[in-house]
Amino acid sequence: MATSTTDPSLALFAWLSPAYPVGAFAYSHGLEWAVECGDVTDGASLYEWIDALLAYGSGRNDALLFSAAWRSGPTSALTAIAELAVALAPSKERRLESLQQGGGFLAATQAAWPCAKLNEAIQMIGAHKAYPVCFAASLAAHDLPLRPALDGFIAAFAGNLVSAAVRLSVLGQTEAQAILARLSPRIAGVADATECGALEDLGSCAFRADLASMKHETQYSRLFRS
Repeated sequence: MATSTTDPSLALFAWLSPAYPVGAFAYSHGLEWAVECGDVTDGASLYEWIDALLAYGSGRNDALLFSAAWRSGPTSALTAIAELAVALAPSKERRLESLQQGGGFLAATQAAWPCAKLNEAIQMIGAHKAYPVCFAASLAAHDLPLRPALDGFIAAFAGNLVSAAVRLSVLGQTEAQAILARLSPRIAGVADATECGALEDLGSCAFRADLASMKHETQYSRLFRS
């Protein structure tokens, strides 16, 4: 029988697991084009690419949206945050990536971890199912704390990109784990900076990554959906 939980560890272990059915494995966030054009060729360049996304790009913005959605609760503010999150997508594929994962996350969570507050949050989100907003709203609906969930969400973002790089034959499994370990201070720093951040802090200067997501739309041979 599906039940809700007040144990943060049980929910977070499930929601942050690669086995949770959000379809993250199907998306590279533009990394596939970065590999194709030679921007990312090895572990060192992969690290720089992901580190820039976390510090200056979509990784940081998603963390800010995550925190804002958690604080809003199932109110009209959540609706506005969800709409903003979708509007900020710099390309068609980035929009698809966020909406597909957000929709999958809500469907799985509503089925496996149901509660009345979650139903209210889903109604407020409506069709604007941006992934960070859906995750954070579910967290708040179950009265679970923002930290360490925020750290886990940012780490999962980085982990999915590293996994995509492995499948694109940029590096092997062991080096992939070393890169994730090297990114740990950045992940913690972004979480610290965005935990109490405001929507006014949103912004990106990772233009090459945004362009990569646009270029990927017409890439001839593709393994990923973004």
